[in-house]
Amino acid sequence: MARDASRVEAFSDAVIAIVLTLMAFELLQLGPQQPDQPGLAGALVREWPAYLAYLITFAIVGQVWLTHHNMWRYVVQVDQMLLVLNLLLLLFVAAIPFAARLLSDNLQGTVGDQRLTAALYVGTVLGEALFFNLSWWWARRRHLLHPGLDPRLARAVARRFLLGPLLYLIAFAVAFVDPILSLAAYFLLTALYVIRGPGDLPSSRPRPS
Repeated sequence: MARDASRVEAFSDAVIAIVLTLMAFELLQLGPQQPDQPGLAGALVREWPAYLAYLITFAIVGQVWLTHHNMWRYVVQVDQMLLVLNLLLLLFVAAIPFAARLLSDNLQGTVGDQRLTAALYVGTVLGEALFFNLSWWWARRRHLLHPGLDPRLARAVARRFLLGPLLYLIAFAVAFVDPILSLAAYFLLTALYVIRGPGDLPSSRPRPS
């Protein structure tokens, strides 16, 4: 028997909040200065890969939360398979801080290390994008969405979700040519989900006086 979806959304929100906390803890660290080292300004400048990884990763996880929130507004019931698909999505989300730490540590390394870490990073976010698509497909197939949802809107959301993995695959391929360009492309791709699209919350309008 299918169950209400509120507990799944609350659990997912908690996981994403923990991921953001761990990401900040992992990337925004600065140890005590030694007498033979330059001042604070120099130490901050040396840590620019960590700050870049934090910025990109915060945008990614924020986009995941926005997409998850907008999607689960339409899910009114869950079954066992949808729970499993959502857990697999969260598996990739929870791995993002690890991938971001690798990215930060190797961004100034050899070209081979840069390519490997960029590929792991983009592969992680590609995984969560794929499970977003599978979750939406399954919810539609098993009639777990709100019964009043317009089928045309459901198809438009599916098309928008499908665009993500296709673009991420391009970013994944670019990682083997220019790792930095690949990450910059992925950062720009997250902006596509900030722009309101099918299924997103409507923009607020001032109430008439």
